[in-house]
Amino acid sequence: MADTTNPELQHAVIYEVFVRNHTPEGTFAALERDLGRIRGLGVDVIWLMPIHPIGEKGRKGTIGSPYANRDYRAVNPSMGTRDDLARLVESAHELGMRVIIDVVYNHTSPDSVLYGQHPEFFYHDAEGEPGNRIGDWADVIDLDYDVPALWEYQAETLRGWAGIVDGFRCDVASFVPLEFWKRARGQVEEVRPGAIWLAETVHRGFGEAARRLGFYCCRDTEEYDAFDIEYAYDIQECFDGYLEGTASLSQYLDLLSFEESAYRENYNKLRYLENHDLPRIAGRLSLREGRPAFSLRALTAFLYYLKGATLIYGGQETSTAHLPELFEIDPVDWSPLGGEDDLTPLMRRLWEIKHEALGAHDAFRGWADDEHDVAVCVRDGLPGTESAGKRTVGVFPLTGADAEASLIQPMRMGEGERVLEDGAYENLIDGSAVTVRDGRLGTEGRAVIVRA
Repeated sequence: MADTTNPELQHAVIYEVFVRNHTPEGTFAALERDLGRIRGLGVDVIWLMPIHPIGEKGRKGTIGSPYANRDYRAVNPSMGTRDDLARLVESAHELGMRVIIDVVYNHTSPDSVLYGQHPEFFYHDAEGEPGNRIGDWADVIDLDYDVPALWEYQAETLRGWAGIVDGFRCDVASFVPLEFWKRARGQVEEVRPGAIWLAETVHRGFGEAARRLGFYCCRDTEEYDAFDIEYAYDIQECFDGYLEGTASLSQYLDLLSFEESAYRENYNKLRYLENHDLPRIAGRLSLREGRPAFSLRALTAFLYYLKGATLIYGGQETSTAHLPELFEIDPVDWSPLGGEDDLTPLMRRLWEIKHEALGAHDAFRGWADDEHDVAVCVRDGLPGTESAGKRTVGVFPLTGADAEASLIQPMRMGEGERVLEDGAYENLIDGSAVTVRDGRLGTEGRAVIVRA
């Protein structure tokens, strides 16, 4: 992992904002008025989806994708001005939050300022035309990082934005050379020490396909040389399979535990149930034929307990199933706030638990009762860290059904380990009392997190 990574980012809750659709106005000023509510939700970092002008050539939909960037060094005038952005960041800082922006360094719109100035910076197909390596991305053209001058332009652009914001979420970072990111990080550090670097890595299957076709695609284990946090797309296909009934919860928990062996000790994966590229989790609760629907509250508690930074996509807190259109104006409906499906109180409490009870250097392990869809997870503080000798145990009945969970971890060799002694404990989520008897804990259908 990058030498300057702050381990406290393990506690971070990141809130993704689609500025255009977050408010009816779709502006920085309107978003600024919502910062107090966002902080009250339990948020440490705000991630703004691309804030730059959108290309017109090849545009998808009426408004176009914010990921078809027309000018890396400008602000989309529909959102406001550079000064408006600076005021938004300042207001976030006053509330104790940091702000990162989305940078799309694999491609631009076909009519981008950069293509007009430097067509030599771009990939050209066999006919000599600018194009992209991923056929479905018809509204963009790819950059060519074999051109050294491109590196200088892009790094200088990041340095410019680092004078305002606190870091970057880097779109399809795996397709951009790792050495570029390492160099850029070092240069940005001179302007914004401790800047946050979040990599959108790619689904395992997507990365494998790209490499088979001869395209550059950095592996997740390597990406940590430059980034603090990276997506958990390495195991996303298994989680999707679990939601759809083609994979078991045990398989997913096994992959989560495997990450402890595959990555460096201080690895930080971004944990999410949804983002702007995935369906809303509230719309996926009953995808499995013949199986009970999932509990959104239990899934949310499970999400926060996992090792790594937590991502909330704006609107997720209202339990909405509607995903904002990427190519249109489609404001989030905030009317459910304060209603029975409002997850704000739960998310706030889980944020407190994440900061107060879970260690930045914890070791994670987990297993599942597949018959009852119950996940059991354990976090142990590592020796020599601030949480050494401390343990928390989380039990998550993901369908919300009443089920007993075994607190004896299955072992591939030898007898299982009991992770929690018999006795009474306080559920940190709601303050209720729970009891362990004969190595089993009854959940009454609620998620449970206890200190051992």
